[in-house]
Amino acid sequence: MTALFSQLHHVCIVVHDIDASVAYYENLGIGPWQPYPPLTQYTTLNAPDKDAVMKLKYRFVNLENVQVQLCEPPQDDCPQRRFLDTRGEGVFQLGFEAPIDAGTGAGEALGLRVLMSGRRDNGTGFTYFDTLDDAGVMWMIRQTEPQQP
Repeated sequence: MTALFSQLHHVCIVVHDIDASVAYYENLGIGPWQPYPPLTQYTTLNAPDKDAVMKLKYRFVNLENVQVQLCEPPQDDCPQRRFLDTRGEGVFQLGFEAPIDAGTGAGEALGLRVLMSGRRDNGTGFTYFDTLDDAGVMWMIRQTEPQQP
């Protein structure tokens, strides 16, 4: 297995109604759910429709071994909306922890096409690889800890 996809960070589930989904999971004892930090923190954003990305609603819960994210996409055209409209609610992406710049290059070297990416000023960020048609789920990498000077 390539080191690029060896450390699972989160599973992201696309839903129609994020509030109803949070209530359902909390009824099962899964919580507390937290809002994802504002997407405006990504000072560099490469996406087919940046406005649609900014409208995504996220909540997350940290379990003992993995984070679970819920995502409610806007009506605007974006990968999450297309997934929801064509496949229904379900696992949209698997997120792996990896050094973001080196990991993006390693993914491209494997023949993966970058679908979208975002970076914060502190060096943290994400890269989505266009794997949905081949893998049935989007694979992405993220760097959670800031880069050290």
